[in-house]
Amino acid sequence: MLLFRSLLFTVLFYLSNAFQMIFWIPSFFIMPLEDAWKVAKLWGYSHLWLQNKICGTRYEFRGVERLDQSSNQLIASKHQSAWETYTMILFFKDPSYILKRELMFTPLFGWFMMKVKVVPVDRGKGAIALASMAKNTKLYMAERPRQVIIYPEGTRTKPGVKVRYKFGITYLYDDLKVPIQPVALNSGLYWGRQALKIYPGTIIMEFLEPIQPGLSKDAFSKKLYQVIEDASDRLISEAANSPLPPPLAIELNDAMQKQA
Repeated sequence: MLLFRSLLFTVLFYLSNAFQMIFWIPSFFIMPLEDAWKVAKLWGYSHLWLQNKICGTRYEFRGVERLDQSSNQLIASKHQSAWETYTMILFFKDPSYILKRELMFTPLFGWFMMKVKVVPVDRGKGAIALASMAKNTKLYMAERPRQVIIYPEGTRTKPGVKVRYKFGITYLYDDLKVPIQPVALNSGLYWGRQALKIYPGTIIMEFLEPIQPGLSKDAFSKKLYQVIEDASDRLISEAANSPLPPPLAIELNDAMQKQA
């Protein structure tokens, strides 16, 4: 039954994506940006609802009171699943994403991203890409207060796997001089990358204490990694001791206890 529900959700998820993108063409591209974000949030809510009804997934959002909509911020989030890509936008009025440039060439999806003014990055260009990323982010933040979402790991990473964060977030922190809002989550325990099964239980997204500008690059890089990884490990342990623990949470929690 778990596999059936998971496959059903996966099929409906992609069908829903395709239907909604086609349905909103061309009205999405001529409506004001404020209304365009309402459409994007409707898209996000619809998939949360779908996953809840089909897979039994519940959601908990912590630390929302820490968010500041009135000033520029970088949102540095753990990235484990497709789940946070559409859930994160629900908490901001006019956010943007820093994403790899190749996604802009995805049919339909890339067009929608152009409308909401994301920051594409050509990761193969090294220092040139970093400078361009910072320049475009500054331009967007100069228009009005914006929250720009970035995944420091660079791609979806399996829970429990420790990877070095990309230098881009440190470069932006040092160059832009804006607060960083770290985000921990446990979505990959329930809906992993390329996983066939989607487990019931509670996905938690936690907005942690913001990191203010003024730290050295090295101090900031270490602090960001520490706070996000520590909080994410805590959420793994919490999931392992929950009423519906996903198998990976139990496995990882046992491994962490042996290392302690």
